[in-house]
Amino acid sequence: MGLVIDTSALVAWERASAAGLDVVMEAGEELALPAIVWAEALTGVRLADSATRAARRLARLEAIRRVTGVEPFTDIVAEHYADLYADLLKLGTPIPQNDIAVAATARSLGFGVWVGAKDEEHFRRVPGLELRVFGQ
Repeated sequence: MGLVIDTSALVAWERASAAGLDVVMEAGEELALPAIVWAEALTGVRLADSATRAARRLARLEAIRRVTGVEPFTDIVAEHYADLYADLLKLGTPIPQNDIAVAATARSLGFGVWVGAKDEEHFRRVPGLELRVFGQ
């Protein structure tokens, strides 16, 4: 199964790297980076508290992008988004809209989501979505 990378996983990855921990994905794991995650991550670069941290974040992101590319928000992703948004709203269990876009991208590709622990709970509200939690 491939995995769509959520921003929360990128943040957890950055923190683990800063703490000197190595994170390795399983060999052959296909990864995808949704356009909304690319935008959120670039916002983190723009808001970094130092030029050094911004450069380090951007270098890590560019390395990831070289491997994954950026998965566009297409009309097919939009249809998955609309279905998920409506279903979650009807159930009374909405999640942040950017995370719906991540889940919709994953569904359109037949992938799961690689998520940080802080966002695991609300991604679990998405029926049938496979999750891999960073660090587990």
